[in-house]
Amino acid sequence: MKTIKVSASKEYEVVIGSGVLASLGESCSALFGKSRAVIVTDSNVAPLRLSEAKESLENAGIQTVDFVFPAGEESKCKETLFELLEFMAENRLTRSDFAVALGGGVTGDMTGLAASLYLRGVPFVQVPTTLLAAVDSSVGGKTAVNLTAGKNLMGAFYQPSLVVCDTDTLSTLPESEFANGMAEVIKYGVIFDRKLFDKVRSGNVKSDMEDIIARCVELKRDVVAKDEFDKGDRQLLNFGHTMAHSIEKCSHFEISHGSAVAIGMVIAAKASAKLGWSDEDCTAEIIEANKNNCLPVECDFEPRALADAALSDKKRSGGTINFVVPRVVGECYLQKIPVDVLYEIAECK
Repeated sequence: MKTIKVSASKEYEVVIGSGVLASLGESCSALFGKSRAVIVTDSNVAPLRLSEAKESLENAGIQTVDFVFPAGEESKCKETLFELLEFMAENRLTRSDFAVALGGGVTGDMTGLAASLYLRGVPFVQVPTTLLAAVDSSVGGKTAVNLTAGKNLMGAFYQPSLVVCDTDTLSTLPESEFANGMAEVIKYGVIFDRKLFDKVRSGNVKSDMEDIIARCVELKRDVVAKDEFDKGDRQLLNFGHTMAHSIEKCSHFEISHGSAVAIGMVIAAKASAKLGWSDEDCTAEIIEANKNNCLPVECDFEPRALADAALSDKKRSGGTINFVVPRVVGECYLQKIPVDVLYEIAECK
């Protein structure tokens, strides 16, 4: 088991290891006492993990209610968010109570946003059950739901009080969902850590997941400590995401976030090499890592459609957008570009 401390506007621990879900109740009781909790999860995770989470919390003297919503990105919307808020109110949760996000990135993002809004803020705990959530979205305090115009456009920065990552939950993931998480792991390697990239590029990773997750969390912790509110270095974590969010939107979210990030990284690497922003062309290595981890490297959408979708992205600031450029594998930087350059970048798909 590994424990990583995150220092942001709130200090909290990220606990990573096999079987740590069983200690969820004990950990929450130490933080919140014998309060009440709403467990938020989706229809895929509920049959697998809900009873275990409820049992752990209730054995620690914490009363629970559970809110289960239909699995899928389409549920990450204002309608489900407000259903959750109404549920919390109907069950008369107070500021001494807390929420538990049991699931993947959709669950964590929406639960965190609801916690930030309900009674002007109640605590919440992240319990990621997907690799993508474990290495990325459960840590750092970004919460959001999607709007019609684009992904994550309604949100808030709101840190969890605890993250409990049980690596045993990864054993029930479909291979496609595990691959989604590996896209984010590859991303961390390209941005910050050549050694991590080399470790995962072959795709032989499942025997070393605790260390891999811990390294990604350490990297994100360090960035969040320097730039919690996404004004500078934290934007490096968006490598591949400018085009990824466009790909998701153009596919009506039929292409998963991880697959879109994988394609987005390839587009970013190709464009950076073509436009002379990179010290070396990283495209071949990223393509190799994607393929070895069962991730796609291209899509069929027209470049203009991708660029148009990117113009509603939250990373845009007036007439410019921050684009993350790989200098070499293991080092990226922010390149501020005019929005019309997005059309040239999208041509590199």
